[in-house]
Amino acid sequence: MTAHSPRIGVLALQGSFSEHMHSLSRLGADAVAVRLPEQLDGLDGLILPGGESTTILKLIDEYRLRASLTHAIACGLPVLGTCAGAICLANGISSHVMEPLRLLHISVSRNGFGRQVDSFEEDLSIAALPGPVYRGVFIRAPMIESYSDGVEVLARLADGTVVACRQDNMLATCFHPEFVDDLRLHTYFLHMVEEYVATHSTQD
Repeated sequence: MTAHSPRIGVLALQGSFSEHMHSLSRLGADAVAVRLPEQLDGLDGLILPGGESTTILKLIDEYRLRASLTHAIACGLPVLGTCAGAICLANGISSHVMEPLRLLHISVSRNGFGRQVDSFEEDLSIAALPGPVYRGVFIRAPMIESYSDGVEVLARLADGTVVACRQDNMLATCFHPEFVDDLRLHTYFLHMVEEYVATHSTQD
């Protein structure tokens, strides 16, 4: 990427965190597993991976990460939430007993496309990613039911359902970019990180 290898934390409480770390390493980033609040210090970006959203949110509270996560993201730390990670970031969740972080102004339906047997793949046109269509892998995926002003829609299914969006420093997908060899989504996120690092270096 640059002379400065971006230091990207991956929330490693449950789910597909190792796959994200592998993708980041392929792009030359310094991938760091995050399980404790103090491990958020010094990060240039953060990924909330796919997995079981109820379990992840429960562990966020058990490991006392909620306040630190919310503060870091609210202060501008770039974050990518994929599948369960998008649920964690959301402002509202239907049929969910856990409390999300309420940072990203979207409402999602957990397992909106059905159960594990209803998992599917679909080619996506993502305007922010140059080149051919992007293969979206949807596994017990959430569905973005609504979004507020300030949320930029990045991708939709053929039926119009929103499956990727961005709000300022927050990027969210209903699919799993960590399960495909195509690194363009992670590259796009690292560009967000580079802009954040450049801005903060100027301020410093």
